[in-house]
Amino acid sequence: MPGAVDTSTNPYESSEAAPNSVYSGKTTGPFITITLLFFFWGFITVMNDVLIPFLKGSFELSFFQAALVQGAFFGAFFVISAIYFGISSSSGDPINRFGYQKTIVLALIVCAAGCALFSPAAGFAYYPFFLGALFLLATGVTILQIAANPYAAILGKPENASARLNLAQGFNSLGTTLAPIVGGLLLYKVFASEGEVTLQSIETPYLIYGGMFLALAVLVGVSKLPSIAGGNKIEGGNALQFPQLVLGMIGIFLYVGAEVAIGSFLINFMAHEDIMGWPEDVASIYLSYYWGGLMIGRLCGAIAMTQMANPAKKPIYIVLTAAGLIALIYFVTAIRHEGNVFTMEFMPFAELLPFIGLVVLCLGTLAVGKGKPALTLAIFCATLILLLVVTALASGKIALWAALGIGLFNSIMWSNIFTLAIDDLGEHTSQGSSLLVMMIVGGAIFPLIMGATADFVGVRAAFLVPIISYIYIGFYGWWSQRRIAAKQVAT
Repeated sequence: MPGAVDTSTNPYESSEAAPNSVYSGKTTGPFITITLLFFFWGFITVMNDVLIPFLKGSFELSFFQAALVQGAFFGAFFVISAIYFGISSSSGDPINRFGYQKTIVLALIVCAAGCALFSPAAGFAYYPFFLGALFLLATGVTILQIAANPYAAILGKPENASARLNLAQGFNSLGTTLAPIVGGLLLYKVFASEGEVTLQSIETPYLIYGGMFLALAVLVGVSKLPSIAGGNKIEGGNALQFPQLVLGMIGIFLYVGAEVAIGSFLINFMAHEDIMGWPEDVASIYLSYYWGGLMIGRLCGAIAMTQMANPAKKPIYIVLTAAGLIALIYFVTAIRHEGNVFTMEFMPFAELLPFIGLVVLCLGTLAVGKGKPALTLAIFCATLILLLVVTALASGKIALWAALGIGLFNSIMWSNIFTLAIDDLGEHTSQGSSLLVMMIVGGAIFPLIMGATADFVGVRAAFLVPIISYIYIGFYGWWSQRRIAAKQVAT
């Protein structure tokens, strides 16, 4: 899922529109609090993947109609970001006037209100009501992203900003990994009425989520978070004069669209008779391997970018982290709930070997990329295209693990595209960042395209649609590599 911004340099160092200093006091406590935000918005975002097949069956929707869940959710990112961009461009950054802490508390309350609306939506049994609740929920998540990303970057030394943000993004991926399991258990098992899943099954889970957001709002409200001042009126729309930004905006749009669309239809894909034929409650558990792959890639990336006294130990830490995260995913996907009793049902370890092999391939590809965003993008895109072709044309477990392995190679897309897009923007960095966040709207549009394709040619063939995204992103990586090389020659 999109989350933290990964930058090789601190974007605030040269930005007049951003906070004018980096907070270098005690940051451990505040950073832990902010990291919780990344976890929760990752969790609630991926709950949409569990909702889509549930609402599709409940309202007898087509794939296109069911994809409106993502349209409503990610559409809010564009609308709210556009409004925020307009206000900040004309009269100054609202967060710098209102304060990061108060803004985050307000965002969490809005999230809680969106979750609460699921109860009357289920009562009225009206699909557009659910879409409205999702839009309000996503409004809160959008505000959280706008506030939490720069705040996490400010909390500490500029040279470690990338590592901090990747670490926070890793916990965002932990939320996306656990959401399908927790959401699937609550929806299809714990709150199912006498074993039958109804619209009322959705009320209590989302009321629980709303209560968690309110509790987090209280925690943030009483926490001693450092107040960081700064922020002037953002200059005009000159950021669009930079081709790396304009091309990067297209890249963010296509990447987020592909990531969200793939996750949205994986449950239906796994339920297909030619793949695994699993019921939705079982398929929702295995969805965690897709989102867990992003967690593995991001947390290992955070280690790779952290400055250490002994860099030779990095490979050891990376391998141990990957092994630990694989074990975590293996454990949590074994949780079952039958007859109000939780049990453990582990898959045979031999069946996990394809995923382990994909993790090794991902880490090896990261090593080949040598930390160069452009080169890594190009290599990862080539791998993703291959995995999507296998997903669409193969069957059974080969297609299953090819599809689930896509998450591993999506892990660095957001951060590397963002880094390349804001490179050399100088005082226009903040404005460029706002424009890039607006491009998350791709998550609203691509699932509709993929859903319409699934209605026409089937859900398996629909997995060829995201290839368009990775062809372009691969081109952007190649173009950026040439631009960077030319800049180095010139200097």
